Amino acid sequence: MKRTKIIELLNPEMIGRDVTVMGWVRTRRGNKHVQFVALNDGSTIRNIQIVLDMAKFTDEALKPVTTGSSVCVTGKLVESMGKGQTCEVQADSIEVLGSADPESYPLQKKGHSLEFLREIAHLRPRTNTFSAVLRVRSALAFAIHKFFNERGFVYLHTPLITASDCEGAGAMFQVTTLDLNNLPKTEDGKVDFSADFFGKPTALTVSGQLEGELGATALGAIYTFGPTFRAENSNTPRHLSEFWMIEPEVSFFDNNDNMELAEDFVKYCINYALEHCEDDINFLAQMYDPELVDRLKFVTHNEFVRLTYTEGVKILEQSGRKFEFPVYWGADLQSEHERYLVEKHFKKPVIMTDYPKEIKAFYMKLNEDGRTVRGMDVLFPKIGEIIGGSEREADYDKLLARIEEMHIPMKDMWWYLDTRRFGTVPHAGFGLGFERLVLFVTGMTNIRDVIPFPRTPNNAEF
Repeated sequence: MKRTKIIELLNPEMIGRDVTVMGWVRTRRGNKHVQFVALNDGSTIRNIQIVLDMAKFTDEALKPVTTGSSVCVTGKLVESMGKGQTCEVQADSIEVLGSADPESYPLQKKGHSLEFLREIAHLRPRTNTFSAVLRVRSALAFAIHKFFNERGFVYLHTPLITASDCEGAGAMFQVTTLDLNNLPKTEDGKVDFSADFFGKPTALTVSGQLEGELGATALGAIYTFGPTFRAENSNTPRHLSEFWMIEPEVSFFDNNDNMELAEDFVKYCINYALEHCEDDINFLAQMYDPELVDRLKFVTHNEFVRLTYTEGVKILEQSGRKFEFPVYWGADLQSEHERYLVEKHFKKPVIMTDYPKEIKAFYMKLNEDGRTVRGMDVLFPKIGEIIGGSEREADYDKLLARIEEMHIPMKDMWWYLDTRRFGTVPHAGFGLGFERLVLFVTGMTNIRDVIPFPRTPNNAEF
């Protein structure tokens, strides 16, 4: 008989059918007359109860049916009188597909700390928490593609290995095939990268934006969605060394168009998760964050406030609040400042614009005042900045001056500048760290708990 997933068994129309279900045992309990197995197959947060009439089974046959073991059960799906479930399978047969030694299997019925589960990231997807998080993550990834596909965007694959540093921060992982124990040197004693695989220094990308702009100036509207890498030694609950980024880039867009796209995008993704991951989000709310659903609806039900950086700083200075980091015009605002504006002052999500040029990247379009750029950050409750974007500098001379001002090597930038030499257009885009979005939608507090295998300083396990 063909296997039926547990999520399909929960359909009332399935009642009365003979079914085959396969999954992993969460618990087994009972007495000499009847035994109950809670089975989960990953398709839903909900388990299916397997009822084992001990007139049909022996204790010896059920001995290997332990927590963590995988089994195949055939039987009839019937309505359940038990509390907390609508249906159950009355088993005719049970076959152990893979045993799990109860002495060594680390996921027993008792609760485990998230810190402990990070140490066994290869098994943590079998817990309710992480199976819920990973299903939400999957749904959000699908929603991202769906959103852009419905709007005619082209999905562009930008390179993971690059010779350019988009952010100019220098925190990049080098890619090399050189023998690190015997590095070739030039006459002046520097590493001779001409002997390397690519013939020059290369690194893992920190962003696909620059190449995304190339795509947008040919295809009109593109988005990237792929892994990016930052070699920052940041051991915080908000930073990963390997994470995923969504970066749309649109020709003939100004910063107002950009803000509208960003607001529509995050609302779409959150609504999609609320609609398609109701059980998982309710479970996470119940276990970790009782305000989760209200906070998600806070974003989807409110118009985002548009606010200039200068206005924001003035509100913060006049708030009477004592912040950990001082506020002044020119300061790079911290999440405590951003959250105050969202949670306390406006009680709505905020899009902040027109930042001082000194705290923003070289590619942002300069405003007429010469002091600020057309950047825009989307600020959320609990998290602060979730999206960063801007209208890009489309003028060749202004962009070149900014590159020189920030001492960015020209040898890496000639191809980027070509888009401003040949048919330049106004264009804009933004970046959203996917894990930040998953963090917000799941209510988890540590970014290491929303990616299957976190990569952080001194940690590249599994």
